[in-house]
Amino acid sequence: MTLGRRALVAGAAGAGMLVAAPSLRAQGGNEIRISHQWRQQTDARDRGARLFVEEVRKRAPELRFRIYPNRSLISNPVAQFDAMLSGSLEMAVFPITYGVGKVPEFSIGIMPGTIRSVDQAMRLKGTPFHRRFQEIAMEGGIRLVTWWWTPGGFASRDRAIGGPETVAGLRMRAADPTFELMLKEAGASVVSMPSTEIYPAMQSGVLNATLTSAETFVSMRLYEQTRHATIGGPNTLWMLYQPLVMATPVWNRLTPDQQRAIDEAANVADEWFAREQNDAAEKAVEAFTRAGNQVRGLTDAEYAAWVALARRTAWEEFARSTRHGRELLDLLTRALA
Repeated sequence: MTLGRRALVAGAAGAGMLVAAPSLRAQGGNEIRISHQWRQQTDARDRGARLFVEEVRKRAPELRFRIYPNRSLISNPVAQFDAMLSGSLEMAVFPITYGVGKVPEFSIGIMPGTIRSVDQAMRLKGTPFHRRFQEIAMEGGIRLVTWWWTPGGFASRDRAIGGPETVAGLRMRAADPTFELMLKEAGASVVSMPSTEIYPAMQSGVLNATLTSAETFVSMRLYEQTRHATIGGPNTLWMLYQPLVMATPVWNRLTPDQQRAIDEAANVADEWFAREQNDAAEKAVEAFTRAGNQVRGLTDAEYAAWVALARRTAWEEFARSTRHGRELLDLLTRALA
């Protein structure tokens, strides 16, 4: 099955668990709801959303927002995308790979072996890659509001993870079809699920290893279910774009001044979020260590082996099976160069 078809199946399986809510139009444009899956005032993705709202209010006080954290509006985080497409949700903090069922090109937001640091990710803002990514997202039904990238890594119950050969036989969660292709080639079994399901899956034995963000490792206390972590250092393999997004029709209904206020607020939130994420891996290392995990980073040789594997699996399939895949990869690699 191609990457595009596999993503579509995964997206369809995750949809449907939506709490009905009136649309922005039905409310007379008085409230913009922001949904996300993380704990209030604990995770930087929640705190970043609150900072964004504060900054918008300074510039466009007529806009009203309400934040629904911890899946309090929509129980399945993947279903937030369908909610925005249907008009029953205005905004979300949305791990971009949750939308690959509708827009397979979103896998570029986690492509292994490309972006390896928060600082590098931030330098992509405003590049031709960023602008083309935005165009594709708008065509797919959402506007990318913030430029939030989260570094992450591996964690395992059974053994330390280094190069590709060390994941053979593990049952892993990867968050995206591109990573799934790469991990399967390395000999792992892959189970697809949103990050909110990782803890019970590790606890029950459905998973014995996972990839996720440093932020999630800490805020969801995943270190309680693992014994080994591969995170931190200069060689970050897992880097995920997790922006605030807005339904395209909602964006189009805003006035130019309101759109400008949102963009300016996003710039403030982006700078804050990048600083937070530069500290997130260090905080995750501390949390894993306190919980008794053995913690390490990827060596240069291990990282190079993963990149070589990613190029011949994830990159090749993404370029072949998604409409704009090769174009996005070319723009990204040129921007990184």
